[in-house]
Amino acid sequence: MKTSKFHCATFALAMVVMGCNTKKEQPKNTEPTVKETSYSWQNAPGTTPKVFMPGIVSTDAFEFAITFSPEMDEMFFTRRKKDADNEIFHMKFEEGKWQAPELAFFKPEIGWDFEPHISPKGDMLYFGSLRPLPDSTESSGLNQWKSKKTPTGWGQPEPLTAPFSDRFVMFLTASDEGNLYFTSREEGAERGDGGIYKSANEAGTYSTIERLAPNVNIDGKWKAHPYIAPDESYIIFDAEQDEGFGDSDLFISFKQNGQWTKAINMGPQVNTEKTEMCPSVSPDGNYLFFHRGRYIEDEEESGDIMWIDFGLLKKDLLGQTVVVN
Repeated sequence: MKTSKFHCATFALAMVVMGCNTKKEQPKNTEPTVKETSYSWQNAPGTTPKVFMPGIVSTDAFEFAITFSPEMDEMFFTRRKKDADNEIFHMKFEEGKWQAPELAFFKPEIGWDFEPHISPKGDMLYFGSLRPLPDSTESSGLNQWKSKKTPTGWGQPEPLTAPFSDRFVMFLTASDEGNLYFTSREEGAERGDGGIYKSANEAGTYSTIERLAPNVNIDGKWKAHPYIAPDESYIIFDAEQDEGFGDSDLFISFKQNGQWTKAINMGPQVNTEKTEMCPSVSPDGNYLFFHRGRYIEDEEESGDIMWIDFGLLKKDLLGQTVVVN
């Protein structure tokens, strides 16, 4: 019986020069790209997860839900300090290095923010917040908000309206087509009985919400925090199952011939006896990021953001999938 509580590049590019008897023409432009330099501050992980930017992003506080700009020159993540509320922190890659984390400019005076996500095109930032809605001075509970990218930076956040404002919605991520995937539940359902939902982009508007197939919404509790691949070829989420590795594990489902494969546990390379949750993948698709932490009743929470090489892991998991109608 689980007694824990559930809450809510390339990278380290060391160039190896092989000895050779014949001269090779050097490329005319040897300047590293933004993406290359933005990963140069620490050795990239292999098939064993590593703590992401220890002491900078992952600290003694509780960090989770990280997202990057397509150019890999900007990141947002959630941090919760001891006895404090969730806050979104922002970092930029400037002058050849990542600048120190700072509170996001949109920090509210009332309520708190968490679980940011930059759309694949980099034009929209989504996040959850308990801040008051416009023309109100009191929080109305959890709502999803968006900030549009402008030539001068991120715009002031605005709340998402119906159909998202008509129900519980959490951890929203977007595909290239602008389709939105998120955690939700039907009216009257218990908190742990929610699942993974989708709202299709209809020429810039959203009118319907659908629950994904049972192959994604597998048996178990707390199915949540879906990350959708930009091309919607796979989806990663976390859930609790009695036969799992720990309090909450990461699962993946692939889309094949228009159908979702039966979601499978991502295995002991990723999952442990602790809680793994809130997955995201680097914009180039090479690295998986996720939270790993420990929840013990009446004791202090702890947890960091981890990262692992996603290439070989994804290939191995894809070979294990089966489409079940």
